[in-house]
Amino acid sequence: MAKTAMIRARANEDVKAEAEAILNRLGLTLSEAVNLFLNQVRLYRGLPFDVRIPNKTTLRTFKKTDEGKELVKCKDADDMFRKLGI
Repeated sequence: MAKTAMIRARANEDVKAEAEAILNRLGLTLSEAVNLFLNQVRLYRGLPFDVRIPNKTTLRTFKKTDEGKELVKCKDADDMFRKLGI
């Protein structure tokens, strides 16, 4: 069996609680999620996701989406492609 190492980290209490609730719904503990993240860092040889600051257009789009504005609803993939002109 592989040796384990203790990791100590500080996190905002509300962020931790919300993350743990989400992970619990996924069937994961916080410790399992941290191990999953660390293994992904090893596989990717870096962060397993992009870390970027969104531009103004993207931020406006996020805001509109959160507010439920200018959403396009599609019945299925074919309908989506048709509406996108693809």
